[in-house]
Amino acid sequence: MNGKRRDDARRVALDAIMAVMERQGSLTDPALFRAARDDRERAFARRLANGVVRWAGALEHLGQQLMDRPLKNRDRDIQRLIQLGLYQLWHEDTPGHAAVHATAEVAKGLRKDWAVGLVNAVLRRFLRERDALLEALENDDAGYAHPGWLLGALRKDWPDHWQDIVRANNAEPPLWLRVNAAATDRDTLAGQLRNDGFTVTTHPEADMALQVEPAAPVERLTGFGKGLCSVQDAAAQLAVSYLSPRAGDRVLDACAAPGGKTCHLLEACPGIDLTALDDNPDRMNRVRENLERLSLAATLCVGDATRPQDWWSGEPFDRILLDAPCSAVGVIRRHPEIKWQRTPAQVETAVALQARMLRALWPLLRPGGILVYATCSVLKRENSKQIQRFLEEYPDAALSAAAGAWRGDDTFGRQVLTGTSGMDGFFYAPLHKPA
Repeated sequence: MNGKRRDDARRVALDAIMAVMERQGSLTDPALFRAARDDRERAFARRLANGVVRWAGALEHLGQQLMDRPLKNRDRDIQRLIQLGLYQLWHEDTPGHAAVHATAEVAKGLRKDWAVGLVNAVLRRFLRERDALLEALENDDAGYAHPGWLLGALRKDWPDHWQDIVRANNAEPPLWLRVNAAATDRDTLAGQLRNDGFTVTTHPEADMALQVEPAAPVERLTGFGKGLCSVQDAAAQLAVSYLSPRAGDRVLDACAAPGGKTCHLLEACPGIDLTALDDNPDRMNRVRENLERLSLAATLCVGDATRPQDWWSGEPFDRILLDAPCSAVGVIRRHPEIKWQRTPAQVETAVALQARMLRALWPLLRPGGILVYATCSVLKRENSKQIQRFLEEYPDAALSAAAGAWRGDDTFGRQVLTGTSGMDGFFYAPLHKPA
């Protein structure tokens, strides 16, 4: 094994949970799972870590009910280990005695032998009192597994829908592909995937979207390596229809990394002159990699969207896509750590940055052009209220009907709530500048 440690999946999962919940790490970081003994253990560890992070608030509440006194801060690893055990007993199909024993064994590896008995006792008590504990959890806000500030914001913004949003956030996300229209067609790729044993479903709004079940690593998906498809949620694929570019248009994709929408624009309308902008050189490399995989070409520009004077040539754009930095609470089901790592202060910082970007990019739009403001958020502060303020400040801006009317009563844009038609939470506001 070349001297590298290879750990039981539960220990790997615990280390990942600690990295995410205690040190602001990301569950998408492959380094968190490299210590697993093989691919099967690695997949199990990843599933456990995602589950514990997804349900962390509820698991913490259960742990508090089952212990006589709280653990000291230096024993956060044992607290997270108990949560890992509770998750297995609650959501996994591992036999109870096996999950209890294997979880307690991890405590030995942490060199905290005193915790072995505690882990055993807490988990066995959960097995005895499971039904009563889970029934009580259903009547407590902790059962929603969301921080209080976010739960309050969702209740305020969406009094009739917040529970649906929370349930969608806590569900496993579907796998959506975007078919590369420049290389194949949707029905052909769907047929190939079905021949490979997948169940494939189309989407009523996103023409190039295919939902694939069961979810599988991209390496197993027909055509991915050949550039015939990409992984992208159906909601994110709506950007092209709202921007509605035409051949010959100068198009700016601001905040372009990692390049999903950049590539989709080029696939859907090969004749555009597209500039992809991002202020992070490392993230711009992701855009470059995606373009190369799909055999597409764009002008790549590293620059700050709030400072066009540093990178803009002075020639106006016909279309601008501002996929603005946001809280990303619309994609919690894909990145459950988001709900525990975001704060109200971070939301306010994002709102201020979004406003600066809108003000900076609007002058770059040619009269008669369209700027699409987009976020992967469901918070009105970042979405409809942001656009309302912009329209009040800029009388030469108006919501565009070019892409057709959206459903619902969203006055200042299209809000897709998480789970609607299988989509992530997303917001779109196409803004038109009169000629």
